[in-house]
Parts: sequence; structure tokens; C-alpha cells
Amino acid sequence: MKNYNGMSDEALAMRYVEGDNRAFDELLARNQQKLYNYIMFVVRDPELANDVFQDTFVKVITRLQEGKYTDSGKFSFWLTRIAHNIIMDCYRQHKCEHIVEPTADNDLTKLKSDTLLGLNRENEYVNSQVLDDVRCMMDALPAAQREVVYMRFYQDLSFKEISESTGVSINTSLGRMRYALINMRRMAKKHQLQLNLEL
Repeated sequence: MKNYNGMSDEALAMRYVEGDNRAFDELLARNQQKLYNYIMFVVRDPELANDVFQDTFVKVITRLQEGKYTDSGKFSFWLTRIAHNIIMDCYRQHKCEHIVEPTADNDLTKLKSDTLLGLNRENEYVNSQVLDDVRCMMDALPAAQREVVYMRFYQDLSFKEISESTGVSINTSLGRMRYALINMRRMAKKHQLQLNLEL
């Protein structure tokens, strides 16, 4: 039995193309949770997320077998882009996309925090509540805006990486982020939410 631990995802993909089915099993094991989390965050529906996840891997298998993958060092981006395209096709088919009108306010860029170390239990509670409020607001965003916020703040991707994963320009990614932040600020104002983290 071959040891795949030291192999990159790209190398595993190429091994699968060459006929090594266990290499694909390893690829699936490495990527399934992260991919499912991404899909679930965007679609917010477990049944739809499962369908998109399965469709994604069916397309991955098909494209690998058809030789439509080249080792570019970005297998995870390729995988995410396939999932993104399936999600967008689903939204187009079901007309689930909602348009949220932005307001003039725009400054939630300080929401990202790598460490949320409260000085006491009260701070921890406040921070937990703030993050819960942010997640609720993100749930209300249109899928394209929710996706870019998730990729930027939860997956820590650059806007260049986001544009590559979603197949849109960097300017479009930046625009989606801007409107997402505007919409979240509007929601916070409407519901009188305080979004300051206690440090």
C-alpha cells in the first residue's frame, strides 16, 4: 500500500489520472470537510449542500478523467471554483439570489480578529455575542457577498485568490466585499447592534 502522506494534492490528482484510485480517496479525505464547510456556509441548507458537494466531486472525477486538470499548484482553488460554479448554477435555476440595496455607510473591516482573548468572562460573553450577531448578518447577505466574506475572513484568502476561486475579477471580488460590509453595517444599525470586540 502506497503512503500518500508526503504527496501534494496536485500530485495525488495526477496519480489518479494515471489510474491510481486510492490517490483519489486520499484527495477526497483531505478536502471533503473544508469543501463541505465552504458550500454549507454559502447555501445554508444541509440538503442542498450535500447535493452540491456530491455534484462537485462528480465533476472533479469527470474532469480529471477527461484530462481537464493540469498541475498548476492550486488544486484546492480548482476544487472551490467547481463548487462555486455549481452553487451559482443552482441559484440561477432556482432564482434564489436576492438583491440587497447598500447604504452609504461602509466600515466593518475591523471584524477580523485572529485572537479573541477576553480579560474576563464578561468580555468573552460580549465577544461571543458579537460574533454570533455577525454570523446572523452574514446569513442575510446574498450568496455572492456571503461567499466573499467567508473566503476572506474565515479562509483568510487574498482577493486575488478569491477572484481565482470564484472566476471573477479582483475588482468584482472587492466590490462584493464592499457591498457585503455596507449591508452588514446597515443591518447592525437597523437592529442597534454594537459590533465592538472587547480586548
